[in-house]
Amino acid sequence: MSGLRSNGIRLLLRLTALTVALLATLTSPVSLADAAGTAEPVVRQSAPARGFKHPGVLVSKAQLNRLRKRVKAGGEWRSSFVAMRHSRYGSLAYTAMPVRVVECPPDDRPGYGCVEERQDAIAAYTQALLWYITRDRAHARKAVQIMDAWSAVVRDHTEGNAGLQAAWAGSSWARAAEIMRHTYGGWPRNRVRRFAGMLRTVYLREVSVTAPDYNGNWDLAMTDAAMGISVFLDDRRGFDRAVRRFRARVPAYFYLKSDGPLPKRPPGGHIRTPDRIRDYWFGQRRFVNGLGQETCRNFTHVGYSLAATAHIAETAWHQGLDLYGEVGKRMQAALALHARYQLGADVPRWLCGGNLDLDMGPDTEVALNHFRNRRGVSMPQAQRVAQRLRNVGTDDLFVAWEALTHAKNR
Repeated sequence: MSGLRSNGIRLLLRLTALTVALLATLTSPVSLADAAGTAEPVVRQSAPARGFKHPGVLVSKAQLNRLRKRVKAGGEWRSSFVAMRHSRYGSLAYTAMPVRVVECPPDDRPGYGCVEERQDAIAAYTQALLWYITRDRAHARKAVQIMDAWSAVVRDHTEGNAGLQAAWAGSSWARAAEIMRHTYGGWPRNRVRRFAGMLRTVYLREVSVTAPDYNGNWDLAMTDAAMGISVFLDDRRGFDRAVRRFRARVPAYFYLKSDGPLPKRPPGGHIRTPDRIRDYWFGQRRFVNGLGQETCRNFTHVGYSLAATAHIAETAWHQGLDLYGEVGKRMQAALALHARYQLGADVPRWLCGGNLDLDMGPDTEVALNHFRNRRGVSMPQAQRVAQRLRNVGTDDLFVAWEALTHAKNR
């Protein structure tokens, strides 16, 4: 959808980001709908003015403590832990491969450092989890070693997929760094500051640029990274910008009948007419509760968007802000609709021409934990899909070990 970005395009995108952020602050509260499409007013909270809770990027300290106890007790948690420990990401022999400029084209041209960056970030997060669970300082040192290697080298992301690449890697870096900074005393302060500087200048800058005319998984993944990085940096303004972006984008990605005959327009973009909106939704003409902007593209990208939406809401939850309450009806409807077809239900002709690309990844555990275990919402089909995918562990992009960290972990 995009090619090489010139300096002029970068400037235009950044100006657009500032404009969207300003408009978002002036937007009045929206209405959501239940599964039948009945409008339900939402009272929006403001994030607490006090400092952030740490560790609090995707996983809280309470969740980490419960996880540690469960693994020690054995059972299903032990088997999931063993799978993580025996993965390539859990090896103490893992070696980081940092590069100065990560080049990720949007086409078939070979990239440079793209796979390595994403995998190294997941490895750092994996080692951080292993450190917390086992208290083996070798895993702590490995997590820090990987992060130090990248903060000493990387300076930029280029090519058309720069924003998405920075989002995928940045979200995992923030989770790893959050755990290590607040649970391990062996990470030198000057290295922590260097890593924080990397997150601010190499990642947060990139993921703060909006992409309204791109497929919505971009904006959602970028917001996921922006929120996690902002919490790690104790950056209240960055956190608030991520919240505004979330509130604007999620209703334009997951449809509810209360939106009207057409989905909401992506905020700040050029997709405005009915025909362009339908084209943006991959030619879909009939809209039902839970349909995603990329449903007719493939379930893989819908899964990315479900995961990113849940990650953002989960991090905000740990910081005292209930974004789940604002988008919960949309998320529940989306989980139900996509789980039904992922499990093999007949696809009607009106839905994507009767053809669906059913390839959802391990993307639903965080959302399921909130709705089923915190809120008591029965979601049997979504639960079955999650159980089928628990042996996957990670998508090698920005989702890792969420059955272990979040399943039944309130």
